[in-house]
Amino acid sequence: MPELSIRAMTSDDLPSLEPLLVQLGYDIAPDEVARRLTAVLEAPGHCLDVAERDGRVIGFIHFYARAAIEKPPEVIVQALVVDDGLRGGGIGRHLMQRAEDWAAANGYGSVALGTQTSRDDAHAFYERLGYRVAATSHLMRKDVGGRTG
Repeated sequence: MPELSIRAMTSDDLPSLEPLLVQLGYDIAPDEVARRLTAVLEAPGHCLDVAERDGRVIGFIHFYARAAIEKPPEVIVQALVVDDGLRGGGIGRHLMQRAEDWAAANGYGSVALGTQTSRDDAHAFYERLGYRVAATSHLMRKDVGGRTG
C-alpha cells in the first residue's frame, strides 16, 4: 500500500476539499469554500493538515487553540474527514494524532471536539482513540444579517 503523508494544507488543496466536505454533509459553493479556507489559513492558532497518498488528498483535519476563562485552554478539533472509501484504515487516527501532538508540544493539556449525536460511527471512532463524552449541549444560533453559509 502506498505511503501516507500528512502535511500542512495550502490553498492549492482547495479542489480536494469540496468533495470531502460533501461527504461530511456540507454542500458549500466553491467560492465560499475558498473564502473560508483563506480565512482559516490566515487565522492565528489554527492548523489545517491534509492526509495524502500518491499525491491525492484523502482526508483533512482542522484544529485550533481555544483560550477560555471558564474552562482550561485546550485544542479544539473543528473538522475531521477521511474519504468514504478509505475509512477504517488508520488515516483518521493519524490526523487526530497530529492534533494531539501539536496540543502537547504547545502546552495544552487536552483536545476536545464536538460530534453530531446521530453519528454513532464517529462516536465509536473517537472512543477507540480514548475520547469520552465530557458534556452535552445545544448549539444555539441567530442570524444577524452578515454572511451565511
